Amino acid sequence: MQTGIDPAVKTHLAPVVDDRTRVLILGSLPGEASLAAQRYYAHPQNAFWRLVGDALSEDFATLPYEARLDRLRARGVGLWDVVASATREGSLDSAIRLSEAADLQGLIATLPALRCVGFNGATAAKIGSKSLGTWAERLAILRLPSSSPAFTQPFARKAEAWRALSAYL
Repeated sequence: MQTGIDPAVKTHLAPVVDDRTRVLILGSLPGEASLAAQRYYAHPQNAFWRLVGDALSEDFATLPYEARLDRLRARGVGLWDVVASATREGSLDSAIRLSEAADLQGLIATLPALRCVGFNGATAAKIGSKSLGTWAERLAILRLPSSSPAFTQPFARKAEAWRALSAYL
């Protein structure tokens, strides 16, 4: 049955934020495993949960998914993506085409406690920086090394950079 929807078009997940969000971590667009599971950073080789856990001195990786999100919100950390939708074969950021930016300014306007935006990887930073508008002048901006296994920097080096998030919590 033809639905008229291009199967290569991917859309972001809902933001994980609340009025306590002080740090907003923005990825590019969820990979295939995350989209299939409808969960942020679902691929077992993605280091996101270990990196954020290291930065916050808390073990997120062993928690059930919903508990991870609850703990992030309680700690003042939010998640979202800079791409609302795009065509992409596979999960690599380099394959993103025909992207539509997420409404970062609209979301940020609803976050009264926000102090910092952390971009998870170069693609998120490149796309997201263009979408921040004047918020880029009012918030701390961190360009973090990608948590993706495709970015082969050693975990220890990534973790060192990600620890900068804790200064804004």
